Parts: sequence; structure tokens; C-alpha cells
Amino acid sequence: METRRKKQATMLYLVRHGVALPTGTPGIADDDRPLTPEGARKVREVGRGLAALEVRVDRIVTSPLPRARRTAAILAQVLGITDVLEENEVLRAGRSAETIRTWLLGQPERRMMLVGHDPAFSDLVGLLPTGQVGRPICGLRKGGVACLDKSEGEYWSIVWIARPRILRRLGG
Repeated sequence: METRRKKQATMLYLVRHGVALPTGTPGIADDDRPLTPEGARKVREVGRGLAALEVRVDRIVTSPLPRARRTAAILAQVLGITDVLEENEVLRAGRSAETIRTWLLGQPERRMMLVGHDPAFSDLVGLLPTGQVGRPICGLRKGGVACLDKSEGEYWSIVWIARPRILRRLGG
């Protein structure tokens, strides 16, 4: 008798970077804006919430911009997986959700976290399940996380979307 192995789902965590210095801060180019100290503290608390949810990833890929890189580094540290962190230009601010989706389809990992920017990440939360851009399902807040899975076919399913406040409370 032949047994069929069930294909394992692909889990994707989309994380919008934490609170950064405001756009237009004198002397700091937009691409160079870092997290604020409060933003870094809140990201650490979000990471503790993700740890409480037992989030496990094989790879964390982040935008190369400082606010996203720092968010990803904090999350990697809290989750104890600093060795799987990398940067990729495809997640840089200004990239489209379609560009990110095309890149994502070629990635082999079953469990991946992406750290980046809006509007692309909020658009991606709508694009992956529906195949359409322009009908946002939600606005992903700074430090917010969307968890999606893809078992079969071309579309993803939303497992959960959490505001940063909820994750911070979970992290105690």
C-alpha cells in the first residue's frame, strides 16, 4: 500500500520595521533613519511575544536600511537565531509587493521571516492571498506581524495578523 506524504506548509512572517526617527529629521537622509530607542525597546517586546508563540524560522531576510536591519537583528537575538539573518535589496523601501512576491516564490525555506517597509508589506498581505494589489486587507503597523502559510497552489492563507501591542503583551 502506497502512503502519500503530505506536503509541508510554508510559513511566512512579514514584519514591518519598528518606530524610527521621522521622515524629514534634519541631517538624516530617509534611507539612513534608525529606530528610536523606544522603537528598539518595543521591537524587543514584540520579539518576546513571537517567542511566546513559539515562532521558529529557518531564515530572516531584511531590508538593508538601518531601521529594518536593527528590527531584524533584535528579533533574531530574542529568538536565538542570529546565524540565519541576511539582507536583501528586494526588501528595500520603495520596492513593490509584486517584486517581493516574485522573489519570494524562488526561495526554498519552509519557514521565513521578512522584515521591511510599507506600503509594500501591507500590499503583500493582500497580494499573497488574493493575487491582487490595490485592495489592502490591512495596514501593517510599525512592529506589526502577519503570518501566512502556503500549503498548495499559488495563493497563501492568512494565519494571523497581530498589532505590535498584542505581541508585546504576549511577551510579558
